Amino acid sequence: MDDITVIYRNDFGLVFWWKRCAVEDYKKINLVFNNTALHFTALELLTFLQHIETSINKLITTCNSNNQEQLMLLETPAPQVSFVLNYEDLIGIENLVIGTLYELELNTGLKHYKNQNTNRKNKF
Repeated sequence: MDDITVIYRNDFGLVFWWKRCAVEDYKKINLVFNNTALHFTALELLTFLQHIETSINKLITTCNSNNQEQLMLLETPAPQVSFVLNYEDLIGIENLVIGTLYELELNTGLKHYKNQNTNRKNKF
């Protein structure tokens, strides 16, 4: 775990950045769940969230609420990769992605705030 910076984790999985990696993978967000690793840009992660929400909505409208084991196809930003997940797994991965996006936005906002305060101090 010394080689990664954890962005977010829950019971379903883990999202991280590599501390040291190839240049082309530097900004990739690594999402790991169920023995699977996906490598996304921030934009691809947003697209993946849209796919997750679409799958959850389809599952809710097409199945009986008592049937938590109904399976649904989850598309990814990579057209050749899809998953078949149940409702509980879809909710777990949705939480993982939303939590990650929240942390990324929070970190971006804090960096911006810190830069603004540094600029103000330098003016006086």
